[in-house]
Amino acid sequence: MNPPASIRILLADDHSVVRMGLEALITTEPGLSVVGHAADGEEAIVQYRLLRPDVVVMDLLMPRKSGSQATSEIRAAFPSARVLILSTSDGDDDVYRALQAGAAGYILKSAPGEQLIPAIHAVMRGEKWIPPEVARSLANRSLREELSPREVQVLSELARGGSNKEIAVSLNITEHTVKAHLKSILAKLPARDRTEAVTVALQRGIIHL
Repeated sequence: MNPPASIRILLADDHSVVRMGLEALITTEPGLSVVGHAADGEEAIVQYRLLRPDVVVMDLLMPRKSGSQATSEIRAAFPSARVLILSTSDGDDDVYRALQAGAAGYILKSAPGEQLIPAIHAVMRGEKWIPPEVARSLANRSLREELSPREVQVLSELARGGSNKEIAVSLNITEHTVKAHLKSILAKLPARDRTEAVTVALQRGIIHL
């Protein structure tokens, strides 16, 4: 009787120590093997094309292309690709974007390490892996009013310390329009002032520094 084929895994994370730790954990499980590494989203796409792994364990926040962007591009070219996001962020917008991009599962790096192995097996079987804390984050998102793309741009400029005038110049809009967007942003998040708006947006994963 032939032994079951090994599940071939590609690890994508911009920290080499994290990749080494993940490989050490994964390779303790019979039937799992790490066939490649990627240090950013762009490299993850290239390595997927070269290696055609069974599962990609993908960090969310990486240089060049994010985990969500890389997942979207991989899935567009290879619809059967299985991607498991492993992230420090439990922000509802981060989770939503990753799943919308086609990720089959989402695990927090703060979760116990033993969750990773069953998550890989579940994703390999074609199942979704959404832990309770991630599901709660998604549920909270459904209760909130979504920001428009322009409002997200204004928030990003605000997080960089831009004044109303500087934001207006950067986005090629009037200061009056900037003020209108800020009023809408404060109401939607909700937040009491500009500083709290940026803080909430960062916590939810709406923007990143």
